[in-house]
Amino acid sequence: MILLPVLYVFWLSLTVSSFGQAPVFVGFDNYVRVLSDPYFWRALRNTMIIVLVVVHAELLLGLGVALLFASGIPARPIMLAAVLAPYAVSEISAVVMWRYMFDLDIGYATQVLNFFGLPTLEWAINPVHGLMLVAILSIWLNLPFTFVILYAARLAIPKDLYEAAEVDGASPWQQFRKVTLPLLLPAMLIAMLFRYIFAFRLFSEVWLLTGGGPARQTEVLAVYLYREAFRYNAFGTAAATGWLLVIASLVLALWYLRKLYKEMFATNA
Repeated sequence: MILLPVLYVFWLSLTVSSFGQAPVFVGFDNYVRVLSDPYFWRALRNTMIIVLVVVHAELLLGLGVALLFASGIPARPIMLAAVLAPYAVSEISAVVMWRYMFDLDIGYATQVLNFFGLPTLEWAINPVHGLMLVAILSIWLNLPFTFVILYAARLAIPKDLYEAAEVDGASPWQQFRKVTLPLLLPAMLIAMLFRYIFAFRLFSEVWLLTGGGPARQTEVLAVYLYREAFRYNAFGTAAATGWLLVIASLVLALWYLRKLYKEMFATNA
């Protein structure tokens, strides 16, 4: 189920093929073509920017919300349902909703920004604003994932450790630095690892919101791959792009897996 499609895509990346065309072996020419394409490097840059912003913003927000819930807030079941609600919304519905909210003429969010004298997000014509809206939407959609991991890890920390820290005269900030943060670090690494991998494959938010426009300025790697495969019918370069995406994800994952190993499994000789 996994190995055969992977091998087929790798073989396809070494050929030139399209609809109704027999594959012709060309070696690594597709990789050279992709790596020499300025649109690929722009898509890679956009992907890296969005990934770095989304993952770290989600981590900080998820950690803050998890600590807030762990400290005790009123109406916790209702608040918990509100925090987890975005994860139950389909990506298509979310994009349609956010497009309406940030519509430059009738959007509620745009009207609120205008009311407070703040600049509006011209996401349809300004590439920077488009990437900003994509990042905000992705954070809103996936924050519950990071929150659940960190909240569960925080609840697993024994209360005895905090009671002992209070007896020793530790302030809340010192308790966070010396108790909470070190014990939450493995969960934080796991959350960041999965979110980095998922964010690298970002597609729906960009394709449904901006379509990679204007002039392919907001294109990300998954959208670049989709265009190569289904708009230009270049299956070889699309497969090569897919493998480059996998390699980038693996390189990133290896660093986090090594950190996880040191934090959780490594023992001193």
